[in-house]
Amino acid sequence: MRLILLGPPGAGKGTQAKSLSQALGVAHVSSGDLLRDHQARGTELGLLAGSYMRQGVLVPDDVVIKMILERLEDEDCRAGMVLDGFPRTLEQAVALDEALADEAIDRVLHMVVKAEELTRRLGGRLVCRSCQTPYRQETAPERCSACGGELYQREDDGEEAVKKRIQVYQAQTAPLVDYYRDQGKLADVDGEQTIDEVSRELLGLVERVA
Repeated sequence: MRLILLGPPGAGKGTQAKSLSQALGVAHVSSGDLLRDHQARGTELGLLAGSYMRQGVLVPDDVVIKMILERLEDEDCRAGMVLDGFPRTLEQAVALDEALADEAIDRVLHMVVKAEELTRRLGGRLVCRSCQTPYRQETAPERCSACGGELYQREDDGEEAVKKRIQVYQAQTAPLVDYYRDQGKLADVDGEQTIDEVSRELLGLVERVA
């Protein structure tokens, strides 16, 4: 099973992608996690990506495409994967289709959340520095309840960066909705439901394809 979780920043893709990957027994491939890993290790790619991410703009397509395609060659992706945060542009989507060839994407799950709700969520979000688990600022524990890691606010979750991220998504990523709808693979999901409700709906959509 090869899935794409599509939606704006703050829609909850990371949380739902992890849940889906565990339920289906496939790999969770997060472009954001991969980029942050490169940043933490101080690689050339990480330093380059960081300069773009701090501005709230997308990392160049060629860099992200190369990174993702290399990741998909790993052993744990052979049984399938949930792509989280990729593709983000039409160029990335076309490159992915060409690379997968006969092993095409089975379903694209589109999480729909209004801009006002996205701004509210991101502006008050903390994440674990170790495992990237997200928390609401007003209800967050002192340390991550999943791994005990330090909680912090990402630079790209600051007020101005949040506005920029939503604008970038609407301009560059939203056209993917039409691209995958035309392929007959896209299904919309109300991302403003509770986490459990969204999880059940996503899994139900996947089971209809399997």
